[in-house]
Amino acid sequence: MIGVKTFEPATSPFDPGYDPVTLESHLQQSSHLISILKISMACWIIADEKATRHKVAAAKRYNVPTTTGGGPFEIAVAQGKLREYLDLCKGIGFTRIECGEGFTDMRLEPRNVVKMASERGLEVQFELGKKHSGAFTENTIQSLIAQGKRWLEAGAVQLVVEARESAKGVGLFDKNGNFNVGFADRFAEVFGHGKVVFEAPNKPSQFALLDHFGSKVHLCNVRLEELLRVEIYRRGLHSDAYVKANLRPRLPNAQYREARHPAG
Repeated sequence: MIGVKTFEPATSPFDPGYDPVTLESHLQQSSHLISILKISMACWIIADEKATRHKVAAAKRYNVPTTTGGGPFEIAVAQGKLREYLDLCKGIGFTRIECGEGFTDMRLEPRNVVKMASERGLEVQFELGKKHSGAFTENTIQSLIAQGKRWLEAGAVQLVVEARESAKGVGLFDKNGNFNVGFADRFAEVFGHGKVVFEAPNKPSQFALLDHFGSKVHLCNVRLEELLRVEIYRRGLHSDAYVKANLRPRLPNAQYREARHPAG
């Protein structure tokens, strides 16, 4: 009634190691807002296996797909254990794996990785950017766009733009956390918001991306306890979002006139 649009889920929050009860409570509250849940880092590997399986099973009950974080993938590849890692992901019941070269260099061809994952019923998303090389440069952007195209052509379903947990001195964010609008636009123009997802681990990065792209932008690495705040902002129900023309809820013209000048 106040002009808020209905959106398909466009946020991929992450579980940094919550207990299963906490995770399931968030699913009960917010599953309808989640595009895919990242069971992140390597926490799920070293936690009690029953707890990890409980989390993935709970997500399935709420019809929320799940993906792993990219770190374990990179280590598995570096240690020559990719097949075993993929078997583990399949056995646990994940929907998707995240691949990347954030802190390692991979010699495997994208098509071979996607094929191995597909044989186990696993989707693939690929993370663009290094974790320790600082903010993107013009040369970095050109290289990452080419890399992203190779992975999509190989069958990856999405690309993730790196921002780590700080959104400072990494990816689209300089050492002070300033957002590089021009570089973000390059990714969006080449790949589209259906394919590219931007890591937004904190409030400044989340608001910067939503302010610039509007409600259509797909965000990930949002902590579960921050998901509702992001979705309030996406819908223009936050005071800072309401003043943004591209986020503010809008009534149809006739309803707007009636709201401003009620009859009688």
